[in-house]
Amino acid sequence: MSPATTTSAAAVRATGVGKVFPTKAGEVVALTGVELEVRAGEFVSLIGPSGCGKSTLLRLIADLDPASSGELSIFGKPAAQARVDQDYGIAFQQAGLLPWRTVASNIGLPLELHKVGRAERTARVAELAELVGLTEFVDRYPDQLSGGMQQRVAIARALASRPKLLLMDEPFGALDEMTREYLQSELTRIAAETEAAVVFVTHSIPEAVFLSDRVVVMSPRPGRITDVITTDFGHDRDDALRESPEYFERVTAVREALHGVKVERANER
Repeated sequence: MSPATTTSAAAVRATGVGKVFPTKAGEVVALTGVELEVRAGEFVSLIGPSGCGKSTLLRLIADLDPASSGELSIFGKPAAQARVDQDYGIAFQQAGLLPWRTVASNIGLPLELHKVGRAERTARVAELAELVGLTEFVDRYPDQLSGGMQQRVAIARALASRPKLLLMDEPFGALDEMTREYLQSELTRIAAETEAAVVFVTHSIPEAVFLSDRVVVMSPRPGRITDVITTDFGHDRDDALRESPEYFERVTAVREALHGVKVERANER
């Protein structure tokens, strides 16, 4: 990492961030006045009604779209510089694997694009395959894998360059419940082992609560942050957590925060 990336710098800092999209019918305000700080190593989920700008905010952090207003930094750098420096990895709902490449070749693609030597690349791919439990499948092709296994490949690929920030846009949304819960547990383990900060977009309240140190609740468009729920679960999370009173208490708190957003919207009408 470059000298600008320090452990003391916030993984993500958004100050007064807004996003406006021009359309034929006029401007659409997707986000307004977003204030958010994600600490290094912290897991933060974004949740809110459909169309509230969760994915838009993630795309601004990833420098896939420019912010229209405000300031956004990644480990103290502009988002564009963080992208160039590979300070973050990103995973979407669709794994997006290249069908003509094996698991190993898909995982190693970011390293290949950045001219990492073959020996180093091979060692890193083997390390990542073990991390996500796919060592025995490195020679398979995507169409030979289940949906859950494909997502594990996508996560491994996102981690290839050892980023200290992982951006995830509903990566488990298309999976069955059993696979989804398994990968949630795996993701908490991987985040703890890599010490990467995670910004995770989801529509699922239970998922957000299980995974996160903090759950950020967003309003309908124009999206803004209306509440932040802290979970206080630490890194030791397993299936027993899902049955605990503390877990249900946090789920209820997030649900009530979202309900408050809906009530506020109804009153505005």
